[in-house]
Amino acid sequence: MVKGVTKRVIVIKSPDKKLFDEAIFIVRESAMAGVSSEDIIKQAREVANHYVRSHFTPRRFPRISAPLAAGAGAFMTALLGAIAWLFIR
Repeated sequence: MVKGVTKRVIVIKSPDKKLFDEAIFIVRESAMAGVSSEDIIKQAREVANHYVRSHFTPRRFPRISAPLAAGAGAFMTALLGAIAWLFIR
């Protein structure tokens, strides 16, 4: 049970429902002085969007075909074997 405490809460719906449903921001009373509620909501949305973009962006790696990867691996193995053979001889 909480007595004598009031907090301002902003609930922002998720920009991507696959990650989370909503973000809850607890706003300081000092932040409300001289700032419109629209500005606070706008900043909360920007924070939620930035979090999604920076933490959940898919990483894209270049895809190469399996035969090309096998050929490159075989070439590197042969090259390293030839270099090792030259130094061991």
